[in-house]
Amino acid sequence: MEEKLSRVTLWLKKTFGDQPIPQYEVNSQTIDILYELAECNETRDRDVSLLMDDMKQKTAEYESEVSYLQDLLMESVNLSLSSLSSTGSSYLNALVDSAMALEIKDTSLASFIPAINDLTSELHTTESRNREMELELTNLRKKLTSALVLEKQLQEDLKKTEQHLAVEKAKADSRTQNMKFLKDKSEDFKIRIKAAEEQLSASGMDPSLTHQSLVSLSEKLTELKQQTVPLKKKLESYFDLTPVIISSAFVLPSGILKECLEFLAKISKKMVAQI
Repeated sequence: MEEKLSRVTLWLKKTFGDQPIPQYEVNSQTIDILYELAECNETRDRDVSLLMDDMKQKTAEYESEVSYLQDLLMESVNLSLSSLSSTGSSYLNALVDSAMALEIKDTSLASFIPAINDLTSELHTTESRNREMELELTNLRKKLTSALVLEKQLQEDLKKTEQHLAVEKAKADSRTQNMKFLKDKSEDFKIRIKAAEEQLSASGMDPSLTHQSLVSLSEKLTELKQQTVPLKKKLESYFDLTPVIISSAFVLPSGILKECLEFLAKISKKMVAQI
């Protein structure tokens, strides 16, 4: 605990410098938190210091290489940066900018060609993806257009359906009101008929003269008329027979004449019974 506290105190003094250290509650939890912060801060400072040393070393290497190349140009072709024309300087700057954009280590063809090939391949891949995305976008636009047309049609159908339902609802309400009116009227007529029947019954009217009895009798009469039609046709066939003339010279025996009369009587009774 004391070791952590002393290390935290040194770190706080180093961090705030000449400024006073803020007051804080000294306990095991705060000391542990500040100790971890101190370790993280010191680790980060070491990493930054190593990175700066590396950058300084690379800068020195690049400066040494630049000096070497300048001396080589001066010795071989007697050429220096100060002796280049404005066009040459612009070309050299463009070459350097291209090398930096392509992220290559130097400006030699062995570095430029692979980098350009990679960039060209990446360009083709990107163009292919763009074409695929454009095709997909076109299909999505077509689908969206179809969906919008379908939505509009559905909205129109829904509007027509709502109007039709409103009309049908109005008709149904009207029919319901009519049915209620007819039902009320029917109940009223039933009450009136019952009251009239009771009044007629009280006045001594024959029940056979009621409307229902008369309707029943009319139906029975119609049925009997339909049954007598074939019997009438059969009876008419007897009317067409030639009359029998009994001359004075022809006299039937009394027994045969009696049987004929009885036979005719039976036929007459049967026909009357059927009628």
